[in-house]
Amino acid sequence: MNYTQSAQLLGITQPALTQQIKKLERTVGAPLFYSVGKKLHLSDAGQTMLKATHEIYEILNQTTDEIQQTTSATVGKINIGLLSSIEDSAFNAFIAHYYDLNPEVEITLRMMTRHEIWEALENNQVDLAIMNLPDETIKNWKPYASKKILDEQLLFLHHDDSLANRKRLHFKDTLAEPWVTYPDDYFLGQMLHEAYKNQMVDFPHVVAHFTTPYQLTQFVNHTGVNTALPTSFVTAHADQIKAHAVSFEPAIRFETSFVYRKEKADIPRIANFFKTFDAYLAEKDYLSRVGENSGKIER
Repeated sequence: MNYTQSAQLLGITQPALTQQIKKLERTVGAPLFYSVGKKLHLSDAGQTMLKATHEIYEILNQTTDEIQQTTSATVGKINIGLLSSIEDSAFNAFIAHYYDLNPEVEITLRMMTRHEIWEALENNQVDLAIMNLPDETIKNWKPYASKKILDEQLLFLHHDDSLANRKRLHFKDTLAEPWVTYPDDYFLGQMLHEAYKNQMVDFPHVVAHFTTPYQLTQFVNHTGVNTALPTSFVTAHADQIKAHAVSFEPAIRFETSFVYRKEKADIPRIANFFKTFDAYLAEKDYLSRVGENSGKIER
């Protein structure tokens, strides 16, 4: 990355970035970067500064969490990042339910990509993430914990009436028609590619990519192409999906979970949030909650 790209990423001008770097270098008494061609690289001093910065942020995050652990269970804020490809209806309904019980807790729910979620977790910008696992985006799981919400699997959606009564389909039998699917860098897009690779089957011919299950379903309904969607979404919108749904053989399984920094579980309002969520699903399971709160596909 060069100065121009770095400045654009930070949302500042290149001269302002250069000035800040020079100011830092004067403070520490050593160059933090060196150039190879047009690209910037961290010097040894820069690597040391980067490590120290991460350690400082970690101390600040831990201190913030320790302070929060002394606060009330029914007052404060909870910031949640929700993976944008996950059906959100059950979570929206639960947050409304939680507000009825705890009106002084302010909840913010953001739809995010998984890279945005991990960055927000690392920088303590969200308390909880709702995402699909396993996820290889982050290499160091040591600071984090997860709490499973449900076991999921991808279902193959097709329009072949001769296969309508099949409960499972082998990967090689899903290639007859073109597909619409998630972008290649999305969790479920990568999972699909890996599954076909593991079965030594060519990946289907893809004619379009979308990031949400609503968009994928709208395209499927309008064009008659194939796709793959999570069980929870198909269950919630079965009466609106104009396609047959069947499991892959072997199944493509994953789980939807809360992910959070370990210290968050000791914060009273987070612990209360989890307790209330568990009770909410004990009354009716997750798929039932999705079904009763789901929206319309054609919107």
